[in-house]
Amino acid sequence: MATTTLSLEQEKNPWLAAEARFDEAAALLKLDDGMRKVLKSPAKEITVHIPVQLDDGRLEVFTGYRVQHSIARGPGKGGIRFAPNVTLDEVRALASWMTWKCAVVNIPFGGAKGGVICDPNLLSDVELERLTRRYTAEIIDFLGPERDVPAPDVNTNEKVMAWVMDTYSMHVRHTVTAVVTGKPMSLGGSRGRKEATGRGCLIVAQEALHRLGLDPASSRVVIQGFGNVGGMAARLMSRQGFKIICIIEYDGAVHNPNGLDVDALFEHRKETGSILGFSGGEDMDPGKAMFLECEILLPAATENVITSQNAADLRCRILCEGANGPTTSVADEILMDKKIFVIPDIPANAGGVTVSYFEWVQDRQGFFWNERLVNTRLAEIMVDSFHAVVEYAEKHNVNNRTAAYMLALDRVAEAIKLRGIYA
Repeated sequence: MATTTLSLEQEKNPWLAAEARFDEAAALLKLDDGMRKVLKSPAKEITVHIPVQLDDGRLEVFTGYRVQHSIARGPGKGGIRFAPNVTLDEVRALASWMTWKCAVVNIPFGGAKGGVICDPNLLSDVELERLTRRYTAEIIDFLGPERDVPAPDVNTNEKVMAWVMDTYSMHVRHTVTAVVTGKPMSLGGSRGRKEATGRGCLIVAQEALHRLGLDPASSRVVIQGFGNVGGMAARLMSRQGFKIICIIEYDGAVHNPNGLDVDALFEHRKETGSILGFSGGEDMDPGKAMFLECEILLPAATENVITSQNAADLRCRILCEGANGPTTSVADEILMDKKIFVIPDIPANAGGVTVSYFEWVQDRQGFFWNERLVNTRLAEIMVDSFHAVVEYAEKHNVNNRTAAYMLALDRVAEAIKLRGIYA
């Protein structure tokens, strides 16, 4: 996909990006046209219109989606996001990424994703609960521990998952904790789940440093996003001796070339509501912060932050993608030319879905693990997946992202071939 054939708006379309990477991997695997169609096409796309009575008595109708991309390797798995800019294309792309993510870390799930077009900042807790429960009721026939297992995503959390779980359980007339993951601990959540995505980023970053012969203690890290993924990655990496030199948020960035005190920065944000004005660093333009010289750049916020317009300006040795789709497909070639070692999103941020898998297993067993066991098993899967992708890249002489897609497509295609096509 050449930059000359795409406008920036097209380049940032997540479904087109997913399609471009799929097509490249499928061609290299020499998949036939029929298998390509099966792998590319979502199994189900559900659109629902959700009436909600607001606190002032008005009725509002919200639009929601749930896309089940593939259930060839197991039940669908993927988050639910509440945001005003949710689109069906975005949900489709994220569902397909979940298919490949689960396959690349070799856990027995397919891919799904959900979203509701709304601004949760404008809704009260009571309105959010009504919206969540009605959305769940509208798609309930497609949910279940053996069908489709949602999780938190943008603007949703363990409280929202508790509402989903309770709504489902009330409809089926018995408690089903395994219908969602990312729940509160007292409702069947797993230890280590909140830290899992950030911890997974730490683990693969350590493997990449080791591969490149770099020392964590002298490795400078720039992190975009200070939420559940970026904030946790910053905290864990700092404790492992990494030098976190810059944190970038939506309202600005804070920089200290000698390293930020991450715990103190958390306290500062808790007290002030912003990372800006932190005494342990200097405020800087977030538009420039991502291009600081560093060993590791970790985008951990939103999609499409690295594009054909800015990829050439990056000055990192390693790009560890904590967010889903932070790099457009057009930017991949630029990163290759710059010889930046890319840890693609589908293995890099798979710590969350891996521990979600552990939560699902624990719920179904009715037997729960301690945090040490969760983290040990997470590390095993993340390390194995990192090396599987890198070795695949070397074997097929492709970049890491293409290798990750090829490995995932290969595993899903094998499952489909073994199962056959039901007619």
